[in-house]
Amino acid sequence: VQLQASGGGLVQAGGSLRLSCAASGRTFSSVAMGWFRQAPGKERQFVTAITWSGDSIYYADSVKGRFTISRDNAKRTVYLQMNSLKPEDTAVYYCAADLRQYRGSWTAGYWGQGTQVTVSS
Repeated sequence: VQLQASGGGLVQAGGSLRLSCAASGRTFSSVAMGWFRQAPGKERQFVTAITWSGDSIYYADSVKGRFTISRDNAKRTVYLQMNSLKPEDTAVYYCAADLRQYRGSWTAGYWGQGTQVTVSS
């Protein structure tokens, strides 16, 4: 699976952004997809995941109620709608595929290039 993320940018606090991740590869529709982020000087952290069917969705506590993940298997694309953005959401956001949860931590088998999201106060 190859992943191409887009949609990052600069936004004021309280604003919204929508990230997209286009995938290629035959296994897209059969794997969980999601997003991670990495802020300067910090480790990469899990943000959200969606199963291949879309029936199960998971969010980090820090984004619950503000971020929404969705996927369109026909378009081979996963989306991240980010509302009520805060300065602490500033990070490079990475699209990921084949997400799995193991002992409370999320890992991914495939990674896209990051897209920068900057939220100004």
